[in-house]
Amino acid sequence: MKKLNEWEIVSALMKQLPEGVFLTVEAQGRKNVMTIGWALIGILWKKSVLMVAVRNSRHTYPILEAAGGFAVSVPTQDMRRTLEFCGSQSGRAVDKFKECKLSLRKGQNIDIPVLDIPGYHFECRRIYKNAMDPQIMDKELESLYPKKDYHTLYFGEIVACYQTE
Repeated sequence: MKKLNEWEIVSALMKQLPEGVFLTVEAQGRKNVMTIGWALIGILWKKSVLMVAVRNSRHTYPILEAAGGFAVSVPTQDMRRTLEFCGSQSGRAVDKFKECKLSLRKGQNIDIPVLDIPGYHFECRRIYKNAMDPQIMDKELESLYPKKDYHTLYFGEIVACYQTE
């Protein structure tokens, strides 16, 4: 495991994000992994922050609501099939860890599991969340929400960043 400064790997995160990265959460004895394709990274409140967006209709949503944080893993090997599976199957219906043969490792700085895959990993402590308000959203974005299942935005302070082989 190699500790990294999160700013060293922003380009790797941004390059992989359109293809998907993994989000893992655990709370109250429940855990899930999902593929996300939307995220932001930057400085907010004098902290390094990673923001992820999770729709309230997703199985991950109630787990993330109860969790104190989340982990984001950016694979450095070809994991397209796993990303596709984790982005198209619900944790309500299938154990994605079992089906994809994914294992977890304990987070270094927070009590959130991190995927045990070759990649870059961000451990994030949730510091803020905000449910989207469609009343103030640009109307051009409405087509992204045909089911009106808007995102909640989760802002996580990056408390650890590292690479695993």
